[in-house]
Amino acid sequence: MEHVTQQIEALIYASEYGISISEIQHVLETIIGEPLEEQTIVDTLADIQTRYMDDGYVLELKLINNGYQFLTKPHFYDTINQLQAHRSKKKLSQAALETLAIIAYRQPITKLEIEQIRGVNCDYSVQRLLEKELIKIVGKAETLGKPILYGTSDLFMDHFGINSTADLPKLKEIVEEDTNAIGEISE
Repeated sequence: MEHVTQQIEALIYASEYGISISEIQHVLETIIGEPLEEQTIVDTLADIQTRYMDDGYVLELKLINNGYQFLTKPHFYDTINQLQAHRSKKKLSQAALETLAIIAYRQPITKLEIEQIRGVNCDYSVQRLLEKELIKIVGKAETLGKPILYGTSDLFMDHFGINSTADLPKLKEIVEEDTNAIGEISE
């Protein structure tokens, strides 16, 4: 059993994105050469998750978007943020962030609809988000010209640590009512 535990840990660690139970099962069955019960994998994942709760580990095992990943514990976020600050050239521009937010909240959405909301051309931002695989093409609209529809990708979910777009903050939680007021507020 320990051998299977180590193999599962290695798969999670080596996986670029979250790895599902079915992927783990498929890979291990190929290696072992015989069927492996899903419950065995679930139990092993629970054991690994419990072991990594120990304060001696900087990582924890999380289930995000139906895939298991090793993530840094919240206690080390400040340290990781410092590293990310030094890698700023990989950051998204303000325009790309705005475009990504519009897509996340209004998906599926066409480029024209994004441009109508932003008020500017968004060709470059959409292209950069596609290159970074934070968004994907999810289909074509049933309107004249059949424009491409965009939506967020699994990498978006992984990057922001959410399981679905329902986990996104509600807009009213982000924007305070007073910040949208113009002029003085009377009683």
